[in-house]
Amino acid sequence: MHHESSAKDASTLIRVDASFAELADRRRGRLRRYLYRRPRVMDAVVVLCYLLLVTPTAVDAVPGGGWAATALLAAVAAALFFRRSHPVAVVATVAVLEVCITVLHPWGSNVSAGLWFALYALAVQRSRRFSITALALANAPLSLMYFLTLVGPLERALPNGGPAAPENSQLVFGIVAGITITLSNIIATGIGISIRQRREHEEEIAAWAARTAELGSVTERNRIAREMHDVVAHSLTVMLTLSDGAAVVVRKSPERAAEVLAEISRTGRTALGDMRRVLGVLRDESPAAQAPRQPLSAGNSLAKLLEGFRTAGLPLHYSHTGPALPEDTAFQLTVYRIVQESLTNVLRYGRALSRVEVSMVRAGSTVTIDVLDDGKGTVGHGPAGGPGSAVGGGKVPGSGQGLTGMRERAGIYGGTVEAGRPAGGGWRVRAVLNWNGDQGKT
Repeated sequence: MHHESSAKDASTLIRVDASFAELADRRRGRLRRYLYRRPRVMDAVVVLCYLLLVTPTAVDAVPGGGWAATALLAAVAAALFFRRSHPVAVVATVAVLEVCITVLHPWGSNVSAGLWFALYALAVQRSRRFSITALALANAPLSLMYFLTLVGPLERALPNGGPAAPENSQLVFGIVAGITITLSNIIATGIGISIRQRREHEEEIAAWAARTAELGSVTERNRIAREMHDVVAHSLTVMLTLSDGAAVVVRKSPERAAEVLAEISRTGRTALGDMRRVLGVLRDESPAAQAPRQPLSAGNSLAKLLEGFRTAGLPLHYSHTGPALPEDTAFQLTVYRIVQESLTNVLRYGRALSRVEVSMVRAGSTVTIDVLDDGKGTVGHGPAGGPGSAVGGGKVPGSGQGLTGMRERAGIYGGTVEAGRPAGGGWRVRAVLNWNGDQGKT
């Protein structure tokens, strides 16, 4: 895959959970963000808002000797300061106190405001069912109290006497007061439930982002491991083969030995460049420390790859049928790595080789790669022969990861990789890739 894109994707995945938190924080605005980060300040603001709402009631109660009602209003304000840490207890306390205030001073305004804040805090922290149940239990006494004090048996038992108004007006006032209190409490609870659901949704997104980041990190590590296997296995195999050959050639043909040594140097430099490109995704993102991450192109690089194997001693023959490979660099890199891994295995495990054929056929959107040799002792990487097995029955080094890596690469393009012994002997690797870039695949 494209190294630069993979690096950016991995970096994005690692930070995605933090990004969601930052977006949610910015969405709150400056004032809400300040209060969200300082919950105690927010509690004090709630208490202050409640005191402002009930100030007319307190002022009206004092001249008539209603110090008890004023004290209970102060007690409600004090209880609201703990609504975040003890939401259930605060709802119960406020519900009882507001009933008492209504009995002592039934004409006060916004007496039920304390329940708004208490029920909201409860709904934010508890489940929907629990919040609705608490709403019903806390709202019923106060609403019923207004009805009874105005049109019921408590009408004549009020401390200051009943209202000097027609009976129908009392009935209407009681019904309106009860409905208003009920609707206000329902709205407060509904807002709290909505806030709770939004926070749960944000937590689910953050958890999903964390899982995705972890999966992306594992995928990136697997990609790096696959690339490193291809680079190291190929380069070391070629360099070791050339080194062994140079020791023999140097005595017979110094000129030929110089070419072999030059090829060793070129292979080593290419491997070093590939390793820097692969490991560049783990380095600092600053321009000074960044390694080049441009992917290989399959044009001249594939030709150089084949020439390097010829120099290492493989009797290599290459043929290409059909149009040229697609210009997509990631697709070309996939082709390059499949050919590289196949030939590396031939060079490492093949014995008594007289011909190695690499053929590439492009027919429409399908690209078929065939690597066939006629050697003896070529390693099997499938059901016909496990990793490290040889035709002669002896063990040779090999982890079997090469074929797995080729299949993973081919799978990106909906392709397949098959490996096994053909009828005539030797070993064959066939990869079929599907290129749909012209139909919108990128």
